[in-house]
Amino acid sequence: MATTSTRPGGRRTAGTPRTFEQANRRLKWAMLAPALAFVGLMIVFPLLFTLNLGFTDAFGAVNADRSFVGLRNFQDALSDTRRFWPAIERTVVFTVGAVAVETALGLALAMLMRRAFRGMRWVRTILIIPLLTTPVAIGILWLLILDPTNGVANHILDSLGLPTQEFLGSVSQSLPTLMFIDVWQWTPMMTLLLLAGLSTLPEEPEEAALVDGAGPWQRFRHVVLPMLMPTLMTALVLRSVDALKTFDILYATKGPGGGSDYEVETLNVYAYGLTFDYQEYGLASAVLVLFTLFIIAVVVLLRRRAGRKEA
Repeated sequence: MATTSTRPGGRRTAGTPRTFEQANRRLKWAMLAPALAFVGLMIVFPLLFTLNLGFTDAFGAVNADRSFVGLRNFQDALSDTRRFWPAIERTVVFTVGAVAVETALGLALAMLMRRAFRGMRWVRTILIIPLLTTPVAIGILWLLILDPTNGVANHILDSLGLPTQEFLGSVSQSLPTLMFIDVWQWTPMMTLLLLAGLSTLPEEPEEAALVDGAGPWQRFRHVVLPMLMPTLMTALVLRSVDALKTFDILYATKGPGGGSDYEVETLNVYAYGLTFDYQEYGLASAVLVLFTLFIIAVVVLLRRRAGRKEA
């Protein structure tokens, strides 16, 4: 049997046989390396290519002749008060409004479903249905429901004696309506994530608070919510990033430009229009780079806030 020799200080010499754990660790990384390299390439190459286009005057075609223009595209985007900054404002309003409502409703529904009840499987199945439908199909469905003339929504309002609404046909109502559609689609996801988090919480702290005379709201506020906070913040980060990137429903319901007056044009819709409608690839790439930095800033901010909450 081979002996193990060590240098002074306890370090293994070059001829020392590896232990099983060390060999297993090396094998694990060797097996993962191809997949990690492929995923890294698929992420890094598009980012570098987009960044490169952002510094050029690419127009008409990606492979057309182009010249280096430095930061001009970024300056043009940041100085555009007609389309770029309003698009940022709509992106923030849409994300904050929709995610806030989804989090509140998701937490309320998760608390209601925390204890088993009759028909709970059916309720969970119904909750999943909006998540299984493609965003474009959801957009078309709600276009039919909210049609100002023949839509079911206005027929219901009229039967109740309430004034009919234009919904997606109105410049002022389009963004709130799309936020409502987003809430309808993604609240179930928040509910299921938070319900999974609630199912892992220990029952002893809440039982101790009950014995001490704490009411339902006190137990939720001072016992359940602090323990649920890591799960809540993770769900909030995931949903916020996803909401920032929303495109399908906006484009399916309002078309190019986010409507006749750009009423629902977020950064995603704006960048798409620059790319495929105007073929301004240099400017569009600069906008996408700024959008990526914006998303990274939001994630960092939320993660820091989550860290303070957990501390």
